[in-house]
Amino acid sequence: MEEKDGLKFKLFKLIISNILILLTMFAIFGLFIFVMVSNSIYTTVDKELYDTRNQILEIDNMFAKSNKNRPAGEFQFFRDALKEYRDYAITRNAINPNVIMILRDTNGNIVSDEFDRFYNYSDDIDFNIKNLDKIYDEEIAKKFYYRGINFEISTIPENSGKYVQLLINVDSERMLLKGYLQIIGYSIVIICGLCLFVSYYISKKTLGPLKESMTKQMEFVQNVSHELRTPLTIIQAKQELLLQEPNAKIIDKSEDIVLTLNETKRLSKLVKDLLILSRADNQKMVLQKEQVNIDEYIKEIVSPYIEVAEIEEKKISLNLDYKMDINIDTSKIYQLMIILLDNAIKYTECGDEIQINTYQKDNKCVIEVKDTGIGVSDEGLKRIFERFYREDRARNRETGGTGLGLSIANMIVSAHNGTIKASHNQPKGTVFTIKLPK
Repeated sequence: MEEKDGLKFKLFKLIISNILILLTMFAIFGLFIFVMVSNSIYTTVDKELYDTRNQILEIDNMFAKSNKNRPAGEFQFFRDALKEYRDYAITRNAINPNVIMILRDTNGNIVSDEFDRFYNYSDDIDFNIKNLDKIYDEEIAKKFYYRGINFEISTIPENSGKYVQLLINVDSERMLLKGYLQIIGYSIVIICGLCLFVSYYISKKTLGPLKESMTKQMEFVQNVSHELRTPLTIIQAKQELLLQEPNAKIIDKSEDIVLTLNETKRLSKLVKDLLILSRADNQKMVLQKEQVNIDEYIKEIVSPYIEVAEIEEKKISLNLDYKMDINIDTSKIYQLMIILLDNAIKYTECGDEIQINTYQKDNKCVIEVKDTGIGVSDEGLKRIFERFYREDRARNRETGGTGLGLSIANMIVSAHNGTIKASHNQPKGTVFTIKLPK
């Protein structure tokens, strides 16, 4: 229960962290796009304002040279001057017609604007004499939006007209940005849902191997504890019996002593196997490869077992047809073959046969170990290389097995970049097929 609660908490933390990461990425991306779009839109507008200002200043210089003695003082003069500025520029395509020009006196009051369009809003239009030659935002009557720039001119007398204020409407640009922000808002809602789904999926995928690893680790610890507890219990019990009869002769207690030695050997083998698996898990299984004639090498390994099999009225036959060298770690392959031969002999009965074949297939060396023994169930074939897996624990204990041999065999083959597979032998028994690269 605690393990499940811990995994649920980790899943929740992963989901939250993944959601935050995805939302942060989307927010940064959305903000970047918004800033880019905003800058792009206003860059064009600002360029129009600067270009118009520069064009008016050029015209101002021209008028300054040609109209030095022109009389001033009447309001109509300034309207004419403004119109003259505009007409002169427009006829030469010098001023952008989208830009609105307002003429102001030395105090900043509106003297004239084109078409008198701003007289009703004169109090709403901000003008700062100190804020010259800088782009700024202007909101008129809280419903119209402009970008503007103010600058000084010289051809109109200072007591009546000294400054020009240029404005350009940006309502459409603001609507575009507002629409974009709405899209971002709707997208955030959709993205939140997607983030929740994606985060849950990613977190489940991430925790899957962790959960499987924790389950295997717990099973491993439980199996090791069980495997260690049984022989230790037997050894302790037999030693206590020996202490109860200190004057007894060895021959009288030989059976107990033999059993104790057997369990000690079994413990020693278990610890050795666990050490091999631990090194393999930590990728410390170092191979020392050399070119070997695999047929001759297998014949050398199997030779002592032929006599052992004959004593038990079993038969081992060899059909070695690879006839080439392969690059292997001989000590590891020796261990592999011993594991398979031990299993084959343990799980066959009198009159059964064990056959070892080698041949070439798909440019690989194939080694087969077949027996006509008790065989393995379909479920057993799926789990046969799992650590501590044994179909018949009682029978394995009688034969001294720990359920680690085939796991070690699998790791040896994997270290050689090969494959090992278990299948049914017909009509009975088991076949182990190993494929090793050259």
